[in-house]
Amino acid sequence: MIDSLYLAWRYICFNRIKTITLIACISLITFLPLALKALLSASEHQLMSRAITTPLLVGAKGNALDLVMNSLYFSTETPDFINMKVVNKIINSNLAQPIPLYIRFHAKEYPIIGTTIDYFEFRKRQLASGRYFALLGECVIGADVANLLQLKKGDSLLSSPENLFDLAGTYPLKMNITGVLKKTNSADDKAIFVDLKTTWVIQGLGHGHQDIRIIKDPSAILARSKNILTASEKIKQYTEINKNNLASFHFHGDQSIYPLTAIIAEPFDAKSATLLRGRFLTEHENIQIVRPKEVIDELLGTIFKIKNFFDAIVLIVAIAMILAIFLVFSLSLRLRQKEINTIFHLGCSRGIIVQLIAAEIFIIGLFSGLLCLLALFILGHFQEQIVYKLFIS
Repeated sequence: MIDSLYLAWRYICFNRIKTITLIACISLITFLPLALKALLSASEHQLMSRAITTPLLVGAKGNALDLVMNSLYFSTETPDFINMKVVNKIINSNLAQPIPLYIRFHAKEYPIIGTTIDYFEFRKRQLASGRYFALLGECVIGADVANLLQLKKGDSLLSSPENLFDLAGTYPLKMNITGVLKKTNSADDKAIFVDLKTTWVIQGLGHGHQDIRIIKDPSAILARSKNILTASEKIKQYTEINKNNLASFHFHGDQSIYPLTAIIAEPFDAKSATLLRGRFLTEHENIQIVRPKEVIDELLGTIFKIKNFFDAIVLIVAIAMILAIFLVFSLSLRLRQKEINTIFHLGCSRGIIVQLIAAEIFIIGLFSGLLCLLALFILGHFQEQIVYKLFIS
């Protein structure tokens, strides 16, 4: 058998192009279904891990998938808005702890997540450096944001306008980075976290300006009375919040109607979860409470239907590839007929000839398997990044 392997090896080395082609074909038809299965398993794990740990999600009535994807994975599809009154109602119900979210703005294509400090405890996120945000204009960035943008504690990051033709008069906000989160291989790695009020400042609901009582330029004052000063557009609006101007920032109107995109509701127990869902179903026509796990289960069901279709295509291609390989070997045997006859006339039995062909197939199969394993190893090393890019981001 060793002699057969040696002769087969010499033949394979002599016919390099044919051998490399066969190895590539066999490796590919083996790798594709295994890679698809690995990616889908990883995507299911990533999607479900955040969904399972998020008991209830409160948002505006509409597409539940958009609500879940925006709130859990920070997708670009922004759901309809709710307001802070819903947070107060959840608090007053004594059934759950609310964690408000306002996910609408971006900085260099990375989502800005308006929330509270409770979010980090809820997601069990830890800092790699620095501290959590505490004041207006401060932010904590994910590990990937820090690495890709080369940012660290003490640097700053400018928010991006929602569109190039923003005529509303809102200004980009220069946010001060106070901390960097540890890498978690989740959507949090590519996010920027700020206090809710900071997102409202970005939107223009809150602003700071110079103290008009000490302005020396008379043209900056439109009207002056005993207790009221009316300022003109010459008054400077700040785009950066620091210790010198922090006190000048304020909000107009009723903050209880300020916008949110969603609320993570963490019930105190199973009974509280049921009561909370029932209460919102009966009292709020424009609010929905969803279980993210159920929504993601439905999404994965659709994905696996597509997988079954893809598996069928791969199976057809694999059969065609196997037939093509069989044809190649058949044609190769015909072309080698003189060679086989010579071996037979030298005294080798038909069994030896079968051994030679089997040895060639064994060597080609062995190299194909090793190449497939190498490709799967490389995929396994990068699969979390690939899954996030293909299925989540």
